[in-house]
Amino acid sequence: MKILVCLSNVPDTTTKIKLSGDQSALDMAGVQWVINPWDELALTRALDLKEKSEGKIDTITVITVGESLTEPTIRKALAVGADDAVRINLNPTDDYEVASNIAAWVKNNPYDIILSGIESSDFNGSAVGGMLAEFLKIPSVSSVSFLDMEGDKPLMKREIPGGTETIRVPMPFVAIVQKGIALDPRIPAMRGIMMARKKELTVVEPTGEGAKSTYIGFAMPKAKAKVKMIDAENAGQLITLLHEEAKVI
Repeated sequence: MKILVCLSNVPDTTTKIKLSGDQSALDMAGVQWVINPWDELALTRALDLKEKSEGKIDTITVITVGESLTEPTIRKALAVGADDAVRINLNPTDDYEVASNIAAWVKNNPYDIILSGIESSDFNGSAVGGMLAEFLKIPSVSSVSFLDMEGDKPLMKREIPGGTETIRVPMPFVAIVQKGIALDPRIPAMRGIMMARKKELTVVEPTGEGAKSTYIGFAMPKAKAKVKMIDAENAGQLITLLHEEAKVI
C-alpha cells in the first residue's frame, strides 16, 4: 500500500506580506517558507499509519508543484519521515494547474491513499483536493478529522452539525484533511535531517493542464480605524455609535 501526501510551500504565518512596486505581484524577498500546516498534519497522520501498519504500508511519498525554492520545504518533509518526494517543476498560478499536474503524475504512478490539506494558509482556496479527485475519477472525502485502517480498509470521520459522520470508501481515494487529523506536526530529529539528504527527490517537468485564471493585481487591506473608548457609564453614546457609525443596529 502506498500513500501520497500533497504539500504546499507557503510563507510562514509571521511573514509580513509586501507587494511589488506596481502591485502586480507579491514581493517574495525575505520570505521564510514552510510546509502548509494542514499538509504537515496530513503527513504526520500518514507516518502514524505506516508505523502501526506492520509493513502493510510500504511507502509515503510527498509531492509538490513548485520551482527549486520549494526544495528546502520538501527536504523537511523527508527529514520528518517521508520515504521519497516528487517535485513538479512549475510555478503554478492557480488551483486548477496544481491539481491537474499532480493528477498527471498519479495517473502514471498510482497510490492507494492520497492526502491533501483542506486549504493552504496563503490563498485559502480549498480546491486542490476536490479537483484532484475529479481529475483522477476517484472518490474524495472532505473535512476529514480522523483516519485509520481497519485491516486493509480505511475508516474516516468528520464533524457534522450535531455529531460525527463515519465514512468508508474503496481505495484509491483522496482524503481532504483538516485540524484534528493529528494532534501536533512532527519535528525532524538530527538523524532524520541527515537521512533526508540521501532520500530520493524526483524532479519532473509539468505534463498537466495550464492555469484557468490569472491575477491582475493585488491590494493591501485598508487600515483599520482607531479604536474609540466609551465610558462604561455612557451606554447612550455606545448605542448611538453602533447605530450611526458601525450601522450594526
